[in-house]
Amino acid sequence: MSATSPALAPSPLPDERKRLLAQVVDGLDGASLWWVSGYAAGLAQAHGPASPQLALLPPAAVVSAAPAGATTSTLTIVYGSQTGNAKRQAEQLAAAAEAAGLGVRLLRADAYPTRELARERLLYVVISTQGEGDPPDDAIGLVEFISGKRAPRLPELRYAVLGLGDSSYADFCGISRRLDARLAELGANRLFAVGEADLDIDTVATPWREQALAQARELLTSEHAAVPSATVTPLRPANVPAYSHDRPFAAELLLNQPLSGRNFKGPGFLQYGAAGKDVRHIELSLQGSGLHYEPGDALGIWQRNPAPLVEGVLRTLQLDGEQAVSHDGQTLPLREWLAGKRELNKLARPLLALHAAQSRSDELNDLLAPGRNAALAELLNTHQLIDVLRRWPAHWDAQELVAALRPLAPRLYSIASSRKRVGEEVHLTVDVLNYEAFGYAHLGAASGFLSSLQDGDSAPVYIEANERFRLPADGARDVLMIGPGTGVAPFRGFVQERAETAASGRNWLFFGAQHFNQDFLYQSEWQEALRNGELHRLDLAFSRDQADKVYVQQRLRESGRAVYDWLENGAHLYVCGAIGMGKDVHAALLDIVIEHAGVDADAANDYLTRLQTGGRYSRDVY
Repeated sequence: MSATSPALAPSPLPDERKRLLAQVVDGLDGASLWWVSGYAAGLAQAHGPASPQLALLPPAAVVSAAPAGATTSTLTIVYGSQTGNAKRQAEQLAAAAEAAGLGVRLLRADAYPTRELARERLLYVVISTQGEGDPPDDAIGLVEFISGKRAPRLPELRYAVLGLGDSSYADFCGISRRLDARLAELGANRLFAVGEADLDIDTVATPWREQALAQARELLTSEHAAVPSATVTPLRPANVPAYSHDRPFAAELLLNQPLSGRNFKGPGFLQYGAAGKDVRHIELSLQGSGLHYEPGDALGIWQRNPAPLVEGVLRTLQLDGEQAVSHDGQTLPLREWLAGKRELNKLARPLLALHAAQSRSDELNDLLAPGRNAALAELLNTHQLIDVLRRWPAHWDAQELVAALRPLAPRLYSIASSRKRVGEEVHLTVDVLNYEAFGYAHLGAASGFLSSLQDGDSAPVYIEANERFRLPADGARDVLMIGPGTGVAPFRGFVQERAETAASGRNWLFFGAQHFNQDFLYQSEWQEALRNGELHRLDLAFSRDQADKVYVQQRLRESGRAVYDWLENGAHLYVCGAIGMGKDVHAALLDIVIEHAGVDADAANDYLTRLQTGGRYSRDVY
């Protein structure tokens, strides 16, 4: 948990006390914050029970009155989550354990005090894999610690790992596998095999949680009679939103406006200028939803697959879209299964394996063979389901197809607004995926869905909190924002929020795209922000406007001295955009620290890790 994470709902503190509190906790690491929370809880107990209105919204809460540290009678659940799925699974397990009367504490990975690992006796880890085998940002420090030389021997630890991943990536659940193996290598006792959940998470996660709970009850029931009195008592949210991931709100479209490109042709399969970009500014109404968000949060979209794609699958397989198909207790026409219930854009290895058997293709079976990860990754990155069906024809009946396809997963978009400025609205910056491949047009599922919305239409949405991507609690802190392309979205919200709260710290934005004339997203807003002092510095990199390509990481290096000085003076650093860009920016930051701090690569890496664990270097990469 970073020092900038918590949000207090209605506070009894006067403004001056709130400012002092923000200054005290700003920059503290997870262990220090947990000590502070325990200290405050102990003081509060002396004054009687908490008012139900004073609800702390914690990113990583202890979910029962469990010991603040590891004990022999406590189950510790640690989660690392990039998009919220691992967090939800960990919370469900913790709630079930609490309901069973077990001592349990639930911690986000960056709030876990690593010094306690040697004393743990029962540990469950729920962790997602990001991209090609990377840990989620909130688990980087813990994974590095467990993987490194400082990790202790763990002969008394019993553990299990649940991994969440996406089999459209070759290194599926790679982090969970490596973490599971490393804990065993350190002498810990694996209770049962690592769970590897694909996008249809509950298929694997539900039985894994049931097994985990049964093991915990067996191991802890006899030990749970005496729980130490020193506790960290959680303050729970007073109001649970009526709408959520599993019950989305129908948000009415307010505005669907092109931000880039030329030669606007209208909705559908759009054609744009030389850069081929179609970026939209989308505004949706949250009026009446009760949904609230903070700058840095994401909006979940439950999209429908493009109609041309659905019809293409039906036509290629010669299936009747009106045929009724029953699956998992639900009966729908096949066309509806494909349009709103099944994943068509993103391939998965299990589906490819089934199709290889159906098509009896030696070529496809070869791509799935061990040691062909690079070739498989290329296939997964370039092909949609329809491309595979056309390239390697095979017979599928409707029932088999619905059962083989993964459930449709929502897409997350960084929110590009501050509620303090826009009220009961939420704004998005959407890059519409629209390209030609293998002789056919292709349209992104969620981006195509959003871009096609017209007046009177609505989109099923929910808020996905991102506590690790928060503005500093101390408004006097400077903020460095790096967001090329649609990665600039959250920083529009940041700048709005800082202006509306009269934050005195400076704001510096690095933005990059291909072409100044076509791709300078929110150009007039940034120029106005510079004129009125809401934005203090803007560095631009347009890669295709000159012979030599220029990217944001080059602009960072060119301003390395100033970047380092800002960091040394307490600035918070944020990066949003593609995973590859995030890695390039991180490499540039390492070079900046090496050059301007006069240290070696290891020391520079430690410097950036301290910024991350201290909540001053946050990334939202995808």
